[in-house]
Amino acid sequence: MWALIFGAIFLGAGLGCIYLVSRFAKFSIVHMMAKERKVVRYAIGLVLVMLIFSGIGVSLGLINAMIVIIHLMVFWLICDGINRLVEEKRKVNFAKYYAGVFALGITLVYLACGWYLAHHVWRTEYNLTTDKQVGNLRIVLFTDSHVGTTFHGEGFAEHVKDVQSEKPDIVVIAGDYVDDDTTKEDMIAACRALGTLKTTYGVYYAFGNHDKGYYGSEYRGYNGDDLIAELEKNNIIVLQDEAVLLDNRFYLIGRQDRSEEYGRNSRASMDELVSGLESSKYTIVLDHQPHDYDAQAAAGIDLVLSGHTHGGQLFPFNYMGQWLGIDDKAYGLEKREGTNFIVSSGIADWAIKFKTGCKSEYVVIDVQGGA
Repeated sequence: MWALIFGAIFLGAGLGCIYLVSRFAKFSIVHMMAKERKVVRYAIGLVLVMLIFSGIGVSLGLINAMIVIIHLMVFWLICDGINRLVEEKRKVNFAKYYAGVFALGITLVYLACGWYLAHHVWRTEYNLTTDKQVGNLRIVLFTDSHVGTTFHGEGFAEHVKDVQSEKPDIVVIAGDYVDDDTTKEDMIAACRALGTLKTTYGVYYAFGNHDKGYYGSEYRGYNGDDLIAELEKNNIIVLQDEAVLLDNRFYLIGRQDRSEEYGRNSRASMDELVSGLESSKYTIVLDHQPHDYDAQAAAGIDLVLSGHTHGGQLFPFNYMGQWLGIDDKAYGLEKREGTNFIVSSGIADWAIKFKTGCKSEYVVIDVQGGA
C-alpha cells in the first residue's frame, strides 16, 4: 500500500514540477524580468519552483515537499480550467494571470487546514450496546501517536491529560505508539506520561508495525524489548497474542501486529486466541492493522479496535486501501454480524504532516450491556 502511495507521490511531484515551471512563467512580473524572452521566463519559473520545493523540503522533509507540489499542481489545473471557461464566455482574456494567484492562495489555505487537522487532536465518541453482562464500560483508545512526529514526549503528556479527563475504565493503545525516528528520550518521556493515568482496569498496549523499529536498535538507540521494559516500568500491560480476563466481566486480547507474519516471527490466529475463552463474556481485540475482519467476526469477537490507516490521510485517496482490499476498513465504525469494528485515524501523524481526508483523534467508546 505505502509503496503504491509513495510511487504515485514521486510521479505526481515530478509532473507537478514540470507543469508549475510553465505556470510561474505566465506571471506578469516574470514577463517583465525576462523582457519577453521565453527561455528566461521558463528559467525563472524553474528557479521559483525549486525554491518552493527546497524550502519546504528543508523544513518539513522531502515527502511533504512533494505533497505540496502535487496539491499546487491540482489546484492550478482547476483554476486554469475555470479561467479558460470564463475567458471563453466573456470572449476577452484577463489582463492579469488571476488563475495563478487563486491557485497559490487556495493551496496555502487548503494545506494550512490539513496541517491543523493533523496537529490538533479531537475527541471522537462511539456508543455501543450488547446483550452480554458487561455492565457499563468506558474505553479510551488511541493509536498511531508516532511520538516525535507531530508532538514530542512532553507534548504527548498534554494529550494524556485529555485522556484522563474522560475518566476511563480502561485505556488501550492499538499500536505505532513510537516511530522509527522516535528518540529514546521521547520514548521514555511518553511512557512516563502514560504512567500517570488512573483507570479502573489499567492501561494496555499492543504492538504496531513501527514500534519494534524497521532499522535495528542502533538506529534509534533502543529496540522492542527496551520499549516493553519502559512501558512495564510505568505499569502499562503489554499484550502479545495474549488474552486477559478483567473483573470477570470482559476479555481483552492484544494481537501481535500483522507485519510479524512476513518476518521470522508469527502471530496466533483468532481461533487460537479465543480457544478456551468463555463465549458469554464480552471480548475486545486490539489489532493494529484492520485486516482480519472475517476471522474476527467468525470467532465471535464483540469489539475490534485498530489504527494503522491514519484515516486514509489525504483526500480523495482516503479509502484507497479499503477499495483495493489492503485494509478491511479505512476509518470509523462498522458492524459485521455481531462484531463491532472501529478504526481510528490516530492521535498524530507519520511522514506526511497533513491530513485532508480525516483528522487526528483519540476515541471514547461507551459500552452499555447487561448488569
